[in-house]
Amino acid sequence: MSRRGRKRPYGEEHQPLDVDRLTRGFARTEVDRQGRSWTVRDVRGSEKTYRCPGCGGDIPPGVPHVVAWTAEHLFGAAAGLAERRHWHRQCWGR
Repeated sequence: MSRRGRKRPYGEEHQPLDVDRLTRGFARTEVDRQGRSWTVRDVRGSEKTYRCPGCGGDIPPGVPHVVAWTAEHLFGAAAGLAERRHWHRQCWGR
């Protein structure tokens, strides 16, 4: 039984690795100025509107943004996940 190679065809242009695209959607941990640990995930967009806690503005459907929750919630990690918030990327970065 022969296996077919997955190499790109000869003469076709090489596609560089897009690290941002590769890691999009993966959860990561960030620490804020007060030393609290947050789990943060980039989201491509959603089907509903969210309110950003950073600026109070709306995040319309389909707009890429950040979802963040704390693992150090008083009632445990599950409660922190239940209280996750959607942020504009710029607001979260501040």
